[in-house]
Amino acid sequence: MLADFLEFDFLRNTFLTGLLIGIIAPLLGTFIVVRRLSLIADALSHVTLAGIAFGLFMEKKFAFTLITPLYSGMAFSVIGSIFIEKLRGVYKAYQEIAIPIILSGGVGLSVVFIALADGFNTELFNYLFGSVSAVSKNDFLTILGISIFIVLIISLFYKELFTLSFDEEHATVSGIHAKRIHFLFIILTALVIAASIRIVGVLLVSALMTLPVAASMRLAKGFKQMMVLSIVFGELAVIIGLVSGYYLSIPPGGTIVMVSIIILLLSIGLKQLRYRKQK
Repeated sequence: MLADFLEFDFLRNTFLTGLLIGIIAPLLGTFIVVRRLSLIADALSHVTLAGIAFGLFMEKKFAFTLITPLYSGMAFSVIGSIFIEKLRGVYKAYQEIAIPIILSGGVGLSVVFIALADGFNTELFNYLFGSVSAVSKNDFLTILGISIFIVLIISLFYKELFTLSFDEEHATVSGIHAKRIHFLFIILTALVIAASIRIVGVLLVSALMTLPVAASMRLAKGFKQMMVLSIVFGELAVIIGLVSGYYLSIPPGGTIVMVSIIILLLSIGLKQLRYRKQK
């Protein structure tokens, strides 16, 4: 079943990109879930959609092709993440309000730019729900660079990210620059979301960052084990989702999410079986 993905260049690019996304999305998602910031992925995904719509608008109305919708989506996502961090500083007692503010702004801008770009089309549909044929060689190389950068940063700052995720006060007392690490963390989140849109789609990318983590939480006995299981579940969801999406001729984003939900339900069932046996 994987023969086509290895034979054709455009499918090979999609498959290899999917493998990369299957690593970095659950990897960073582990920290997001532990820090109870799951909704931040939804907010930034909608800001990314605004950036993509802006890129499509510039292409159609002004024939501006220097910056592709993928890159404009990344730029908007990073800018959105910076605004979230700034708003968290403004509303110190109600920091979570920063997320719906940015989410609302992202949706509003998306509607405006989509309308200016003459509404929905096939290309925008691919960005919304993912596509097995939309990943170019340049897209793959860009996402490869982002993936290497994210894995490198997490490896270098793992201790700080881990401490900050579980006890921010202790992290600050220990001499960790909490604001700097959190700023770096939210930038990484923005890059992961922007990198994942080609495969999973803007509207479903947050699921790949949270569902594998939710499944691993039911089975793992420690944080590192949860991280590894999240990546394993993420890769399973991406591979099965891409292959089934291709042969069923449906957007891979939907199949990847449905496979992730099945894995989650199986992990919950397995946990309950273990609990009953222990009783």
